[in-house]
Amino acid sequence: MDPLALGYIAAGLGAGIVALGAGLGIGRLAAAALEGSARQPEAAGDIRTTMIIAAALIEGVALFGLVVCILMALRAPIGA
Repeated sequence: MDPLALGYIAAGLGAGIVALGAGLGIGRLAAAALEGSARQPEAAGDIRTTMIIAAALIEGVALFGLVVCILMALRAPIGA
């Protein structure tokens, strides 16, 4: 198989895994935040703020993974 094609396949699989992981992480985060808000409605504002900060950090890691995958695709060996 062409090494360039393998680089593109690896980058695509990596980007898919990153997106799946970020989606699962944010889903679990939101579920826990909703459960915490239901148990203690008076703390809902603090829980929401913490959830938004954590979701932004998860998205940052996902963006970093996506950039790594794009770099993998661009640095795939050509003509080897």
